Amino acid sequence: MTKVSFFFLGFQCIVLSVLAQVKVDRLRTENLQNPIGVDVRQPCFSWQLVSDQRNVLQGAYEIRVAADAADLAKGKSSWTTGKVSSEQSVHIPYNGAVLVAGRRYYWQVRVWDKQGTASAWSTTAFWQMGLLQVTDWKAQWMVPGVEDSLYAAPLMRKEFSNGKKIKSATAYITAHGLYEAQVNGKRVGDAYLTPGWTSYHKHLQYQAYDVTDLLKQGNNAVAVTLGDGWYRGNFSFNNERNIYGTDIALLFQLHITYADGTTQTVVSDSSWKSSTGAIRYAGMYDGETIDARLDKKGWTLAGYNDAQWSSVKTADFSKAVLTAQYNEPIKKQEAIKPVKIITTPRGEQVIDFGQNLVGWVQLKVKGKPGDKITVSHAEVLDKKGNFYTENLRKAKAQDVYILKGNEEEVFEPHFTFHGFRYIKLEGYPGPVMPDNFTAVVLHSNMEPTGSFTSSDTLINQLQHNIEWGLKGNFLDVPTDCPQRNERMGWTGDAQVFFRTATFLRGVNNFFTKWMKDVAADQQPEGNVPHVIPNILGNKGWAKGESAGWADVATVIPWEMYKVYGDKRILEKQYASMKAWVDYIQTQSTDNLWNKGRHYGDWLFYSITDDNDGRSAITNKYLIAQCFYAHSTQLLINAAKALNKTEDVATYTALLQKVKTAFLREYTTPNGATMSNTQTSYVLALQFDMLPDTLRPQAARRLVENIRQYGDHLTTGFLGTPYLCHVLSRYGYSDVAYTLLQQQTYPSWLYPVTKGATTIWERWDGIRTNGDFQAASMNSFNHYAYGAIGDWMYRVMVGLDTEDGEGAGYKSIRIQPHIGGKFTHASAFYETPYGKLSCEWSVAGAQLILRAEIPANTTATIYVPLMGNAVVMLDGQPLTASTDIQVVGKENEYMVVKAGSGKYEFTSR
Repeated sequence: MTKVSFFFLGFQCIVLSVLAQVKVDRLRTENLQNPIGVDVRQPCFSWQLVSDQRNVLQGAYEIRVAADAADLAKGKSSWTTGKVSSEQSVHIPYNGAVLVAGRRYYWQVRVWDKQGTASAWSTTAFWQMGLLQVTDWKAQWMVPGVEDSLYAAPLMRKEFSNGKKIKSATAYITAHGLYEAQVNGKRVGDAYLTPGWTSYHKHLQYQAYDVTDLLKQGNNAVAVTLGDGWYRGNFSFNNERNIYGTDIALLFQLHITYADGTTQTVVSDSSWKSSTGAIRYAGMYDGETIDARLDKKGWTLAGYNDAQWSSVKTADFSKAVLTAQYNEPIKKQEAIKPVKIITTPRGEQVIDFGQNLVGWVQLKVKGKPGDKITVSHAEVLDKKGNFYTENLRKAKAQDVYILKGNEEEVFEPHFTFHGFRYIKLEGYPGPVMPDNFTAVVLHSNMEPTGSFTSSDTLINQLQHNIEWGLKGNFLDVPTDCPQRNERMGWTGDAQVFFRTATFLRGVNNFFTKWMKDVAADQQPEGNVPHVIPNILGNKGWAKGESAGWADVATVIPWEMYKVYGDKRILEKQYASMKAWVDYIQTQSTDNLWNKGRHYGDWLFYSITDDNDGRSAITNKYLIAQCFYAHSTQLLINAAKALNKTEDVATYTALLQKVKTAFLREYTTPNGATMSNTQTSYVLALQFDMLPDTLRPQAARRLVENIRQYGDHLTTGFLGTPYLCHVLSRYGYSDVAYTLLQQQTYPSWLYPVTKGATTIWERWDGIRTNGDFQAASMNSFNHYAYGAIGDWMYRVMVGLDTEDGEGAGYKSIRIQPHIGGKFTHASAFYETPYGKLSCEWSVAGAQLILRAEIPANTTATIYVPLMGNAVVMLDGQPLTASTDIQVVGKENEYMVVKAGSGKYEFTSR
């Protein structure tokens, strides 16, 4: 398709000069606002244009950078792009002098519109470099010298003094395990479970903090508490300990710059002291035990007597694996109060927070010294109303608090998290008052980017559940569940949910970090482990070769590029993408991938009707062949984007062979699939495995299959994400809507009718008779089936990139599909360029469609036609508007091309 921007020159369109209206806003460095601790040597800049006018396009830009904010304000810069004629306003790399470790840099940008009119300079943004090489680290790794630190959380402290006025101070911290740091009794930062979870032997993230306001002239104290975390705590299916190492260690470096220009560095070394305190145990699965009687009062402050503390020991752990934090850290996000206090039929004291969430409970209590409170966590009550924890398997999920006594105390964990809606209290002294309990929601601090609502309250609850499924499972890695003894980064779950996640949150940094681990833990042969970071090994069932799971190596990089328009993700992951496709080739015979262990269409509707022979079981190798083609196609796409012409030719030839083998092995001459299941047709159609002539009848067979199951889906993890997309693509949106609004099992709304507040792992986690599915695998917070959100946003409401040329939403397609029992639906999405939205409503024979297109983008808008409709724009005939280009009718749409701005179309 010809680029949409042509029409601004090719037809009568008034492009306003918008000097007074256009503003440059939302400056970002590496997708972050004023980040500290950047170790990218050429960080990229992005900004947005803001205007209330239509058809606003950037014609040129100028960036200027300085190491001093005052200099920049005077127009003095150390680097400037000069005026660059370009529409690009995202991912523009710094190209000045070599950046200095630890230094802060300030930048501004101004733009010119297409008429050559300049905007004002933007407000000033900044970024601060991190430590860039091993020699920048002056600190030493240190481990606690105290004897009882095997399970009790170690405390480490150091005092230092200064007599000068402080200009700035930055702390760089990481750990083997987890850490919480304080300076002069005040918490450093607001992140939790730092330094996060990575493939620690390959790369370990450190965090950088501005601690200028925490320091003072005179004596100062640094205090750090350590926890086992993922590094050495009990983890994995068998509650293994010491997966990454037996040690627990801290690396700390504080850079202070004084007003007179001199500097001081405080580092972790043998002069620090160590002990233990109130935290007696902290584990991801089992919870945390705090004995307040053992708290060392004042240990975080200068002047504390630590003469009886043990000296730390220094260690020679690697610093070569250290990298600055890529992704947003885990933070406290929301505080939820109880909705109900319950006494169960068993007599249990239970609090209901009304929402299945992830985090912990903060409680206030007053009691006697030694009083012991146990807080247990559960997602559901059983059908009799009793507290239910069998589905947690080996995870105790209990926090234990022992009171110091005689005054009000506040407790919450530090180095664990729980998935729960309900808590059970044991040993709580006095009456249980709702005001004394707060559920604290934790997840990675990704920026909200999208919203969806409709006229159907059950669908709105489904959307709510999708959002909370993301919140509960995006804690530094995309986990499969947050409650039982698992909580791992399952690759299949992540890739099927990825596009839905990109709509709800800004996940580019989150997944860039995780995909780095995908490449790091990919095996030398090219196979990709089931979970990332890989704690399951590479033997037996854990060998990473399952179709739809290992394909995360190709799916997410390409989809990230489509959503965010940043080619760096393809550059970074291309070798991994290619290695995975090459691995499949080694496992194939005559271009058929018919070896290996595959999960198949995991957790599909598995009831077989013996009366007529129907079955929803899809052959695992048929699925594998489809994903073989899909990954090959995505590798070709990436090779084209990166101008790797030889690879394009090589893998294009391979793709044709793979599809030919599929037809030969898994289809009849008239296009019926061997398995004859919904998933077999969905994957064959989604990945273009069939010739054009066979696709319509394959789509009909899919619809017939759905009808045979009483308008119910039978798909599992791999078929479900594409089911409605395929139906709409081939003209069966009415069937897609029927499935979406189906309320009986199996369906998306069945859990909603059962009171779900998150997405379930199984279609029937709670069966129709109220019983639970097998406790061995029955999570009530498991986001994979929430992938239907992608269809709701991109097809139902119609917000998408333009096919072939719309990477990063520079070119947009707005094509809503009206249907079902809906009278209205709307969504907005914060693209890299700004807010994109669409809202449609139907009343009788009239449709109203409102759209908003961000500045510096263009869109093709498909206005649904109501019969022999007359389409109006802002109450006037389309032909009367000079702000759009009318393309004409296409199927059941009137197609127009438009620039930025707000539009209201009516079709009646």
